[in-house]
Amino acid sequence: MAMTISVIIPTLNEERTIMATLAQTAALGFDELIVADGGSSDETPALVESYRHSTQSSALSPIRLLPAPRGRARQMNEGAKASRGEILLFLHADTQLPGDAKTVIETAMARQDMVGGRFDVKFDRPSRWGSIISSMMNWRSRISGIATGDQALFVRRPIFEQMGGFADVPLMEDIDFSRRLKRRGATAALTTTVTTSFRRWEQQGPLPTILLMWALRFLYWIGVSPHRLAHLYATVRETARG
Repeated sequence: MAMTISVIIPTLNEERTIMATLAQTAALGFDELIVADGGSSDETPALVESYRHSTQSSALSPIRLLPAPRGRARQMNEGAKASRGEILLFLHADTQLPGDAKTVIETAMARQDMVGGRFDVKFDRPSRWGSIISSMMNWRSRISGIATGDQALFVRRPIFEQMGGFADVPLMEDIDFSRRLKRRGATAALTTTVTTSFRRWEQQGPLPTILLMWALRFLYWIGVSPHRLAHLYATVRETARG
């Protein structure tokens, strides 16, 4: 059953990754791609506009660049408002979808009780740590019904609008959203994989990053504000850099 699908990509200084993601995603047959940029100071907007103009007369998915208030949740909400699709697919700028993404989403969403879903994830640089981390992410998500933005969340537009979109928080907006989403109905845990960048895990080292993520999620689950968590996350990263 064919359905219209809008892909929404939030960006902030993603000049290193956005072109590859746009080129790969635009070829997959989606109805539109919306890049919601949060005020990049690098070449991200110029690259998006250049690619958009170069593909206007082709059979690739139409692309729009949308300036948005900074903050991933705000950017994704603005992208959703500007989109036209029956299904909204939220994709990180450093994540690439599988070639059959449109088909597997349509197949999953053909079930009327299905409100949304996510993909399994793997990393772009095969390694022992990468395999361990991605397996843990996929297993945890399948057991809990909670997904992260790396897993390319998708949702029916009416459900998204009823939920009020993503909560306006600086961190954990994906966890909060998927937790609320599963209360609305069945969600698809697709075994098809998206490929995402391993860069975040390499910057501070895989093990310290795993421990940090676990700590942040534990604090979130016991009720610590996402605003406090964002401050803690920024402090830890700055200390590690110093």
